[in-house]
Amino acid sequence: MKKILLTLVVAAGFALAGSAQKFALIDMEYILKNVPQYEMANEQLNQLSQRWQKEVEVASKEADEMYKQYLSDKVFLTEEQVKKREEEIVAKEQETTELRYKYFGPEGELYKKRQTLMKPIQDDIYNAVKKLSEERGYQAIFDRASSANIIYASPRIDVSNEVLSKLGYK
Repeated sequence: MKKILLTLVVAAGFALAGSAQKFALIDMEYILKNVPQYEMANEQLNQLSQRWQKEVEVASKEADEMYKQYLSDKVFLTEEQVKKREEEIVAKEQETTELRYKYFGPEGELYKKRQTLMKPIQDDIYNAVKKLSEERGYQAIFDRASSANIIYASPRIDVSNEVLSKLGYK
């Protein structure tokens, strides 16, 4: 009797282990490369970044030129003129720093623009992954592109193409 009971308990344990959690992987880089809106948004961000970078570089060069001119004129300037020029140079350098922070800082224009362009794309992908997860019964879907901990994963559990299908892309 004990052997039968023990066998039933072990069999039940294996049955429960057999219905283990289901999980899948996606490759976010692959998905994003196949979403045309992402490529367009990325290009737009690159153009803005380059334009703003040029603007910052121009302001920085102006400050450098002011400093070089100051150094060459310094021997001919009065104490009052020296002080005034130094203040102008410091103000120009500060203006350049503020401009750089305005465009590229943690809450800068580039960050805000990236949020407005990328958030809808990320939300669409998230919703597609969530829908796929609910349909297929996955408890977790991991991103293999951002996880350095995944050494090997079977291609059978990669559902990136299914996510693209949910988004309407082939």
